Amino acid sequence: MGLDRTAPDMTLDFAALDALRTRHPAWRLLRSDHAPLVASFLHRVFVAPNVRVMSEADLAEALEDELFALREQWGSEAYPKGAQDYLNDWAAPDKGWLRKFYKPGTDEAQFDLTPATEKAIAWLASLTERPFVGTESRLLTLFALLEQISAGTEADPIKRVADLRKKRDELDAEIARVLAGDVPLLDDTAVKDRFQQFQQLARELLADFREVEHNFRLLDRKVREKIALWEGAKGALLDEIMGERDAIGDSDQGRSFRAFWDFLMSSRRQEEFSARLDQVLKLPAVAQLAPEPRIRRVHHDWLEAGEHTQRTVAMLSQQLRRFLDDRTFLENRRILDLLRGIESKALALREAMPSSTVMHLDAMGADIELPLERPLFTPSLKPRLADLALVAFDADIDTARLFDQIVVDKARLRAAVQRALRHQPQITLRELLETEPLRQGLAELVAYLELAHSGDGGDALEGLRALVDEAVIESIRWQACNAVGEAVTREARLPRVIFTR
Repeated sequence: MGLDRTAPDMTLDFAALDALRTRHPAWRLLRSDHAPLVASFLHRVFVAPNVRVMSEADLAEALEDELFALREQWGSEAYPKGAQDYLNDWAAPDKGWLRKFYKPGTDEAQFDLTPATEKAIAWLASLTERPFVGTESRLLTLFALLEQISAGTEADPIKRVADLRKKRDELDAEIARVLAGDVPLLDDTAVKDRFQQFQQLARELLADFREVEHNFRLLDRKVREKIALWEGAKGALLDEIMGERDAIGDSDQGRSFRAFWDFLMSSRRQEEFSARLDQVLKLPAVAQLAPEPRIRRVHHDWLEAGEHTQRTVAMLSQQLRRFLDDRTFLENRRILDLLRGIESKALALREAMPSSTVMHLDAMGADIELPLERPLFTPSLKPRLADLALVAFDADIDTARLFDQIVVDKARLRAAVQRALRHQPQITLRELLETEPLRQGLAELVAYLELAHSGDGGDALEGLRALVDEAVIESIRWQACNAVGEAVTREARLPRVIFTR
């Protein structure tokens, strides 16, 4: 997720390296006389427990204990300054090893590790000897990445299907070997090799979160500077700010971070990852490597780091909104001051009218329009119809169908419902249609449903009510004729309709 993962390698010439040696905080840390103290203390306090932010009081107390232990071992002159002085020195711009800031609404300083310091600590950790240097797992990872890129960019469906069928055949062959009793297992060396690479990638992933968060802060600082120096229209400023906000989300880093976050937030993925990690940590070959205790909950550390990054972005957005609101308030206040100034000058002129000209207005005059200059009424043109004979069509048209409309007598349906309810307190629509079959098919059934809907309040059916039981579905059948005049049976399925008194 870090920018240095995707950016092209810089030219390592003399000028570039000399500039890094004097300006980069990581190189300054490695050149410092206090590098062992800074690196060991910050690794123990921030990196190892995956702590993102620590208050000044807690960090100073931890550093004071560290300094006390070192003075007991190396003498009182080893580190003469106090813990507070060392922290302020490490957070100074010429060092840049810690980031000192204040949370909104608090007056206690907070400290966080900078991405450059974490890079330096990670490089120092890579100098220690490893149990062995594994190459197989990294080669397999590189081959798998190339395979994913090749498969994900193949636009030819024939080649893609051929690759998928090849993988399916390989899987079928492996399944057949396993069912036959041939179960290939990784040896201890291969297991250690892959687990070492897993640990390294897990630590690098945690370090990348700080760099992503740092890049968001740089963007926020750039936007604030642009707002402070902006002299154009506010609409253009907002368009440019929102464009930059969208640019980091649509960048390669933003899309990669969003895809990682969506993948990690899946509960199914978390459970699968936990189960596989517990299974791997129980292997004897992995136990011989004595893995770090926090590796068991590394995915929880990823979640905490990701949530902290998300909260930082939300806080920066809120602060930017307040900053814009303050700018708007100042602009509105300036407009009100101008209006008050105009009012006060006008009131001063009311008591002492000036004898000379006060103000010149350009283009002062009256627009005069005489009645005779208006245009007269122009009558509209009437169309003239030509004497053309209309030719009639030879085919005979059955106009009777225009008048053959189905009219459902709702009064007859209402009377049928009332007659049925004289002998019983309630009756369903299906029971009613068994004694009073539909004469006009679907149109008459819809009319019954319209009566039931209007009778839900008890008005349209003159004191009767209709209820609909959606839990029971009934089928209603009736006889009808198809297009050629043959008798067919129609069926409709609908919730039970009950007419009651």
